[in-house]
Amino acid sequence: MKRLSKRARCLGPLADDLAELETERRNRASRDLDRRTALEIARIINGEDKRVPAAVAKALPAIARAIDAVAEAFRNGGRLFYVGTGTSGRLGALDASECPPTFNASRRMVQCVIAGGNRALGRAVEAAEDSKVRGRRELAARGITSHDVVCGLAASGRTPYTLAALEYARSRGATTICVTANPASPITRVAGIVIAVKVGPEVVAGSTRMKAGTMEKLVLNTITTGAFTRLGYVYGNLMINLHMKSAKLVQRAAGILQTLTGVGRAEALRWLERAGGSVPVAVLMQRAGLSRTAARKRLAASQGNLRRALANTQPTPR
Repeated sequence: MKRLSKRARCLGPLADDLAELETERRNRASRDLDRRTALEIARIINGEDKRVPAAVAKALPAIARAIDAVAEAFRNGGRLFYVGTGTSGRLGALDASECPPTFNASRRMVQCVIAGGNRALGRAVEAAEDSKVRGRRELAARGITSHDVVCGLAASGRTPYTLAALEYARSRGATTICVTANPASPITRVAGIVIAVKVGPEVVAGSTRMKAGTMEKLVLNTITTGAFTRLGYVYGNLMINLHMKSAKLVQRAAGILQTLTGVGRAEALRWLERAGGSVPVAVLMQRAGLSRTAARKRLAASQGNLRRALANTQPTPR
């Protein structure tokens, strides 16, 4: 108890304002949750979850600004860093890990800095979130520059680790973004682009892995998908830059090539083989009559944007 009291004193004003956060309040719809049947519990949770997309919709202008900021950073060789603790950090790590296989993007482009390191991905390391020193130090270790974007993820909007990391990023000239469920929280005064989504009290008071976590997942998916789409990693709504690491993904690539060229499945697979497994290169080879080398050069000259490469390429006889 003596140790706990000392820790509580160290928290200072952060301990006092916790109860004021909307994410910490009791949800009227779930006050008698422990007396409900399984179906009633499921209905209550589902009813609250339905509120999340509508809440996110109100933040779309800020999310759009974040998309443009991240796309611009990528164009200039910059990176996107997610910084967070607990559930927020794990969701950042999840989104970062899914960008390479989805868009065949370099792993350096989207990274996550989570309090407690990789160990925190599989188990709670909650004490790490209280360290401002770690927040600054662990972000500084990534060599942040003015070309980068740093996105702080904090449902409460008051996590010391994340706040310190954002403050450091701002001092380095990086573009800063925050994603929080508490609009009046300290993090909104640090970030340049504020994505504050009011999801309301959780079904289990304070359990921000629920609605707040769902909100963060929706927002992060939108930011990275939007940014990579703006750069041409998506053609129409097709995942043209997918990384063909499995039989399923090879078949998906063949299906995309069929859609874009009109060839049959067997021929699509042959074009993919000739193109070295690249869907955009295969499309340029088939539709513009280019060799693999010429198709790659044309794609590079168009900054990897297939639509632009097709517009700039005249068909040549085979």
